[in-house]
Amino acid sequence: MVITYFGNGCFRLQSGETSVLINPENNRLKADVTLKTLIGTASTEDAAVVGDDISGLAISFPGEYEEKDIGIMGYPVAGESTDKFIKTAYSVLWEGMKFVFLGHLSTPLDATLMEELADPDVLFLPVGGGHFLEPDVAAKIAKQLEARIVIPSFFKDATPFLKALGTKGEEMDKLVFKQKDIIENKGRAIVLRAV
Repeated sequence: MVITYFGNGCFRLQSGETSVLINPENNRLKADVTLKTLIGTASTEDAAVVGDDISGLAISFPGEYEEKDIGIMGYPVAGESTDKFIKTAYSVLWEGMKFVFLGHLSTPLDATLMEELADPDVLFLPVGGGHFLEPDVAAKIAKQLEARIVIPSFFKDATPFLKALGTKGEEMDKLVFKQKDIIENKGRAIVLRAV
């Protein structure tokens, strides 16, 4: 598995020829599956909630999906969704690993969602404050979910988050691993440099 960061909340997970793209900011990146954690309800661009396009399956709403042996569960973030936009958290099961994407989250998860998303192998969460989780709240969520690897997103400086998490973290250009490589990890923070 190779994880690449493109800035803000955009990541690509790649295994062999198959890829999953999270929160692309434009149409230049292609993938077999594209997930959006925030969608405007009035946006014509996002009118196709789930659809096959030339770049693969595009998912923008809660629900259960499967594509190329990738199991995807989208959970509504009801407390943060409005009539103008909908936020979704995703759990992706792929190659025996669980990837959790908290996307545009700005407040703590409710107990039900915490239970559904618990014990991820890799957790992606916004840590920059403002419209996203404050660093200390993000660190608390990361600890409660008990992720093996935590990857921050939507930040200018990850230091406050890493300090709240109680780790120096590791900086990398991209994360390359197999399931057996991370089985012993618990709360390992990796800050990916945007390409």
